[in-house]
Amino acid sequence: MDHLEITREAILQTTAQVCKQLASVEGRDFTLPVTRTPDCRGSGSSLLLISGSAKSFQSAITDVTWRNAGVDYRHLFNEEYHFDGERFVEGRKLITDGLTSVKASVKRGNFEAARQTLGDILHTLQDFYSHSNWIELGNRFPHPDLIRSDVSNIGPVADENTPTCRSCVGKDCQNNILENIIRDKKLTSGYFGLVPFFFHQTKREVQPWGLMDQTSRQEPTGGINKDSLESNHGNLHTAAAEVAVVATRQLLEDIRGAAGDTDFLRMMGISKNGSRVLCFVIDTTGSMSDDIAAVKKTTAFIIDSKRGTPNEPSAYILVPFNDPDFGPLMRTTDPDIFKAQINALYAAGGGDLPEMSLSGLQLALTGAPPSSEIFLFTDAPAKDLYLTGTVNALIERTKSVVTFFLTGSLGLRRRRGSDQGQGQVQHSRMAVSDAQLYRNLAQSSGGQAIQVTKTELPKATSIIVESSSSSLVTILQAVRSPGRADNFSFTVDESVRNLTAYVTGSSLSFTLTSPSGVSQSSAVVNGSLGTIQTVGNFLTLRLDSQVGLWKISVKSTAPYSLKVVGQSAIDFLFDFVEVSQGPHPGFAVLESRPQAGGNATLLVSVTGSDSVRLREVALVEALRGQGRSMEPWNQSEA
Repeated sequence: MDHLEITREAILQTTAQVCKQLASVEGRDFTLPVTRTPDCRGSGSSLLLISGSAKSFQSAITDVTWRNAGVDYRHLFNEEYHFDGERFVEGRKLITDGLTSVKASVKRGNFEAARQTLGDILHTLQDFYSHSNWIELGNRFPHPDLIRSDVSNIGPVADENTPTCRSCVGKDCQNNILENIIRDKKLTSGYFGLVPFFFHQTKREVQPWGLMDQTSRQEPTGGINKDSLESNHGNLHTAAAEVAVVATRQLLEDIRGAAGDTDFLRMMGISKNGSRVLCFVIDTTGSMSDDIAAVKKTTAFIIDSKRGTPNEPSAYILVPFNDPDFGPLMRTTDPDIFKAQINALYAAGGGDLPEMSLSGLQLALTGAPPSSEIFLFTDAPAKDLYLTGTVNALIERTKSVVTFFLTGSLGLRRRRGSDQGQGQVQHSRMAVSDAQLYRNLAQSSGGQAIQVTKTELPKATSIIVESSSSSLVTILQAVRSPGRADNFSFTVDESVRNLTAYVTGSSLSFTLTSPSGVSQSSAVVNGSLGTIQTVGNFLTLRLDSQVGLWKISVKSTAPYSLKVVGQSAIDFLFDFVEVSQGPHPGFAVLESRPQAGGNATLLVSVTGSDSVRLREVALVEALRGQGRSMEPWNQSEA
């Protein structure tokens, strides 16, 4: 078992145990899952790990495990991160300080930061059992004081002048630790040097790492590394890994004890209400009173209708912006507090037209969880255009979806605010180029740029209600800019329900064809395949969820976008990764785009079903709004 497997196993076991205890409190049955799939739904339990949390749970596990694995290349030569060079005191301090930081982050509701720190300290904790001689001393249980900050002494440690081992006999290293070290129960961990330049040996010491460790070929030769079955002490790898799993569980239980079950599960991406976060970024300048009223009404409807249901948001985020101010970001898990924050908004100020919309959006992207749905309301162009690149980068990194509600009529810009001497508010105008910026950001995130009048806005906000539903998945996303006639198809399986299509654009028509061959044109509002609602440039198609291949033919010379969504337990996660170098070769998630012109590796994980197997991955390259399909990968090529 490597760090990823140890961490994943411990998280699954601990989370399942939390589920079992919560089910017992509810008086419901819960069977510990036999498979290692991160899905702990209890039999008949509405409380436990509904399918809406499956993707966010898998994502949380991935966050922790990747962060864990990354310690090997971020801190390759920092001995304390690996309990090398007898750095027991320093390594233990990393764990206890990090554990305090995790608990503080959970208390603040910053679960992403908590997962990152958790991954870091779990690596160090697990390395104690594979790099030290704790297992060789006969221990088959975790060190009792390694995660305790109230204990200063972790036992006798061999000092730098004490010989601890002899050279291995050929490849046989089973008895290379000196008898007096075993007899006196002294801890030792050895040294590691990837290249001789970094190595300084001060005593006759065991070398922990093995094949990649240049010191393992110096006297005394060999080592005590237990990272794998092929390591010098590979015969003890299984024992070390099993103890590391138990130690990881103990640390997770310590966090759970401090945070409570609800916040512990939230850190793991799990909520009884699903994983959706409701996030609003709202322009509060003088002409936005109608928009704010619509947001208040929509918020009240979502809170009142979804409270206590699987579709209730797990958290609420609000970011107001004006000019020159923006923020602060307000975040809460209490729907009544959020409703009060929304109701406290009022429209005022904003003498010149452009506003700090990108600053508000940047704040939301950095404060909301990854893969959030963010809704921005404005009737003005962006004043802070210099943030465009930063916002685009944040959208890519967080995989968040941004939908814009634009209520400023297109045309020439005109000053808005109080009419001098008369106190009347003028309606704003947004240049076509201003709206294009919002469309571009929506396109890059997978969202919509919805242009409506202020009186139409309440009807258009239905997308917010639908997007707050649990288990929402994107089935098809396409953009054509400039517009052109095109044919699209998408497949619906038995897991999909509440099939919905969104079309944004003007002067367009389309024909929809179901798997059974029945067609319905855009001119038919109520047809055999579903209903069509039009508000401004935004069309909503609520469809019959027939299983099979659907087709839609669109005709338009103006830019348009098409998005098909549904509710399904089955979803996927993806990351671009690169091969990481170091003692444990593996993959590391890229923090930026892959380099142009080179090869790229895409890691795809399916969530929500044990029976689903990934057969094909097709990539689409976006070229100024023109989708171009790339060569698909299928399983037979792997």
